[in-house]
Amino acid sequence: MIRLGEFQELEIVKKVEFGVYLASSAQQASDRVLLPAKQVPPDSGVGSRLTVFVYRDSEDRLIATVREPKLKMGQVAELEVVQVSRIGAFLDWGLEKDLFLPFRQQRGSVGQGQKVLVSLYIDKSSRLCATMNVYQNLKSGSPYKAGDQVTGRVYEVSPHFGAFVAVDNLYSGLIPAREMYGEIPLGQDVSARVTRVLEDGRLNLSVREKAYLQMDRDAEKILELLESYEGALPFNDKVSPEVIRYETGMSKNEFKRAAGRLLKQGKIRIEEKTIRRI
Repeated sequence: MIRLGEFQELEIVKKVEFGVYLASSAQQASDRVLLPAKQVPPDSGVGSRLTVFVYRDSEDRLIATVREPKLKMGQVAELEVVQVSRIGAFLDWGLEKDLFLPFRQQRGSVGQGQKVLVSLYIDKSSRLCATMNVYQNLKSGSPYKAGDQVTGRVYEVSPHFGAFVAVDNLYSGLIPAREMYGEIPLGQDVSARVTRVLEDGRLNLSVREKAYLQMDRDAEKILELLESYEGALPFNDKVSPEVIRYETGMSKNEFKRAAGRLLKQGKIRIEEKTIRRI
């Protein structure tokens, strides 16, 4: 059986002027695909077996190639958008026919020249298409452990679960909602710390440093914020967590720890409704 979107070894069952027809075997010659003449290796004849990638040409006919595409079935890859239309986008994946990314398979806005993280799927018309829903094709057995720094692309953001990250464009990671400090846009590349490796091998991540390191950064951020407010914040550590998160990108506990450090260092004064720099 010929498999769409994969490399496979097929047998030459017929030679014609414009190429050769390939099939799984001579006995299954009715299920065959064309390899154009310009890609047929020299000295290949009927009975020779070739390793080819199978996709569909511009007329939706099965076609074989010996070229290496940038993406195969079951993989995840960054591909460049070469054209955007009303119904979707077209991506450069290294073959003669660009790969179609339907509008309904996009996550966020997609523009020409942008690189998007995608996987392959076969649509209802048996055509290869791209999808930005890459979760199913990300691996869980990463080499990382708690405390490691990793980088990855945010491919989905959920207000309930957090930001889903493709670590190294290979492994499944999640920045839980409780670790979402400030905006983490869809499509952004992030540097994060592994906080936990789950039983299934997937990674929990944080964009925050370890507490003792983050406290120094948070204290510095408060000083910078004081500077922007001309030395006096119009709130203190007793306001709601929502105000603190909006103004500083910190949780209330993190803000209180950092403010407490500055207070001990004699750099601020906490008043009834404000915080002032000394």
